[in-house]
Amino acid sequence: MSPFLPLLDPDTVDHILLDALARIGPLVVPYALRDSAHLSQYPSRYILLDRDSSIATDEIIALLDQGTEKLILPLALAKDLIGSAPAERLLLLLDVANVSAVSDKIRSGVSGVLIKTPTVDVDFIGSVSRFFSGSSVHVLPVNSTAPPSRSTIRALAGAGTILVVPTSSLTLSPTDAKQLNVADAFLANVTSDRQDGLFPTVVSSHLEGERTLGLVYSSVESVRESIATGKGVYQSRKHGLWRKGETSGATQDIVCIRLDCDSDALEFSIVQHGAGFCHLERPSCFGEVSGLSALERTLQSRLVSAPEGSYTRRLFDDADLLRSKIMEEADELCRAESRDDVAFEAADLLYFALTRCVAAGVGLADIERSLDAKAKKISRRPGNAKPQWSPKTTITAGTTTAEQSTPTPTPAPASAVDTHAPIRMRTYDLAAATPNERAQLLRRPVLKSDEMIAKVKPIVDDVRLRGDAALLELTAKFDRAQLTSTVIRPPFAPETMQLADDVRAAIDAAYANIHKFHSAQAERGALAVETMPGVVCSRFARPIARVGLYVPGGTAILPSTALMLGIPAQVAGCKEIVLATPPRPDGSISPEVMYVARLVGASAILKAGGAQAVAALAYGTETVPKVDKIFGPGNQWVTAAKMLVQNDTDALVAIDMPAGPSEVLVIADHTCNPAFVAADLLSQAEHGVDSQVVLVAVALSAARLAAIEAEVDAQARALPRVDIVRQSVAKSLIVQVRAVADALAFSNDYAPEHLILHLEDAPAAVAAVENAGSVFVGPFSPESCGDYASGTNHTLPTNGYARQFSGVNTLSFQKHITSQEVTADGLKVLGPIVATLADCEGLGAHANAVRIRLRALNGSS
Repeated sequence: MSPFLPLLDPDTVDHILLDALARIGPLVVPYALRDSAHLSQYPSRYILLDRDSSIATDEIIALLDQGTEKLILPLALAKDLIGSAPAERLLLLLDVANVSAVSDKIRSGVSGVLIKTPTVDVDFIGSVSRFFSGSSVHVLPVNSTAPPSRSTIRALAGAGTILVVPTSSLTLSPTDAKQLNVADAFLANVTSDRQDGLFPTVVSSHLEGERTLGLVYSSVESVRESIATGKGVYQSRKHGLWRKGETSGATQDIVCIRLDCDSDALEFSIVQHGAGFCHLERPSCFGEVSGLSALERTLQSRLVSAPEGSYTRRLFDDADLLRSKIMEEADELCRAESRDDVAFEAADLLYFALTRCVAAGVGLADIERSLDAKAKKISRRPGNAKPQWSPKTTITAGTTTAEQSTPTPTPAPASAVDTHAPIRMRTYDLAAATPNERAQLLRRPVLKSDEMIAKVKPIVDDVRLRGDAALLELTAKFDRAQLTSTVIRPPFAPETMQLADDVRAAIDAAYANIHKFHSAQAERGALAVETMPGVVCSRFARPIARVGLYVPGGTAILPSTALMLGIPAQVAGCKEIVLATPPRPDGSISPEVMYVARLVGASAILKAGGAQAVAALAYGTETVPKVDKIFGPGNQWVTAAKMLVQNDTDALVAIDMPAGPSEVLVIADHTCNPAFVAADLLSQAEHGVDSQVVLVAVALSAARLAAIEAEVDAQARALPRVDIVRQSVAKSLIVQVRAVADALAFSNDYAPEHLILHLEDAPAAVAAVENAGSVFVGPFSPESCGDYASGTNHTLPTNGYARQFSGVNTLSFQKHITSQEVTADGLKVLGPIVATLADCEGLGAHANAVRIRLRALNGSS
């Protein structure tokens, strides 16, 4: 804060002086002069209302809304305004004789006082300052004709007060008997702890959020010239006065000069021109610019140089496209839930919003000025959304507060979605991405495990404690089915499995293929290895006795999941197969799932979904058999329940793998068929609004990419689930790479659930695949085949877990037991080794179990 405040005189029309004063702090402007045309360029101002001002409270509020930093009010006006305006925006105007008349309420309702006094008595002013401890105190001498001295300003600053000086007493010329030089007044209280008397000076960029550019030194002379000219002038420790950019052209415009809290250092807020502040022709001595400032520079450069047809050029030239992207990203930000997702979506929105600003010639500094102006408003609007964005909520009878079983994805409100806008993915160039940006491209939505587990725990506990009674109640609540029993056991009634002939034939064919592939995976015999003479180690497989298979319901009937889980359980030889699936409102199960249950030999069908079904499988109820391992995909409620029960030692149950939204990654080169690629992307995008869809484009031309995007848009509009697809595709990615090796490296880092290879030599690329749930090789291997009937399993690791997990297979339903058989001769060789290692670990009983046998063998020999 400057040690003095200039008070505008009615006769002051010296714009150069006013410009200089505006560089070092706010101007105090009498109310009568507030609308003077020449003051509009000085936004930092205090408005002084004297006793004779006749003004209503709402007019005073309007002054604050218009950006006045502080209002200086007489006591009568302050009493009416306190409580209606923030205390930090109000200063109390007092005659020195009336100081003691200020109540505690008034004192706490303002940020400080301006005291009119005939003369400056530093000791008395100091006592007043103590009375207003914690508040700012300003002093205005009213009878003085001579300018204040530097020593007076310094003494008042030492007493914790700020002197108010009429502009008629200030000048940019040298100090004389009538006027005080502005720089002399500004530096009156500044001290230097250096032998050369220079002031350390931090230079910051006004256009980049006051980012530090470098450290320099100032002298009284350099500060005087900077205040007067508005140019960056400093003091070189070797070469004297240094006018920044005088020879290099990297000049600076001064926005403001500030003193630090100890009055021994300065900060120059400047607008830098030319190559930059640093002598190495960089923007800053402290490295490259980052964050929004870096993005602004990049976009400003691309506005000039982006090639025709490029994505960035399209954004600048196509207002409708840019508007669609802004609306899309705003919607995604509103839907983001985890901290990381909110940050990711906010970054996308800021990118496109700043693109809009740069296209319109608006910079970050303009935005910050607008934000500052908004922050100064104290009148509050109702805060209601415009009609097109207002939620239209209809509450119907039967709506529950926790639709946790299998909720149907809800498309965005029609008012928030432009159905005529192209259905497009987001495009990124991997070669231009920073390591952090690349990491963001690999991210998926994060399951809030702790929150979800806390939500499902009451449901799980209820089923564990109350069994069937809780299960029936929860099924009525969440699945909206009124049941009298929870389990169906074989033989299943023929009328529950009535299917069209073509559907039955398709299921039979899929069953045959899946059974054939999974039968080939089964281990038929034991593995035996003689590790040394007389020591034979073996491993053999046994089926997990009791397994629970969760088959989701909700947005789609999924007999395919029943096949994918039931067949390997059947092949593995599991003795008890309990299939759980949400019932329909009439309490029945879809005939397709019933038919598959008969094919795979299900021993029971649990008519329940969600966390309650998982709990029933994990703990068992009066009618539901307890299982040893739970398989199957589901929503976040099902996933959280599976995670909860697997960690409960009372349950003694395992799970197959963590689950997340469906996902596909497609790698395509110049040989790809755009229609095929689009169809593969959409086949996963239709699963849900949170589906993850990625196209890795290998050196595809702009025309080829445009053809794929056109196919995505056209095919999506023809789908019955277009409302879901519109949202999932908007979140999906096109990642451009230069070579197949780059694409496979990105895919291995992403570890997709499904990987589809549209490549010239797709079979050769399989050898480079390290992380994926299942791979689909070549243009005639759609992911749909694996989902239904090729023979592979479609229950696959998602969310990047393909780095650690395999998809469900026959071995998932088996456990492996090892055995060892040691002969007497074998123990004679192996025994001393074992005893030595046991002694090393201090486990005497282990060593004794060997030595007692060795002694027996030696005695018998």
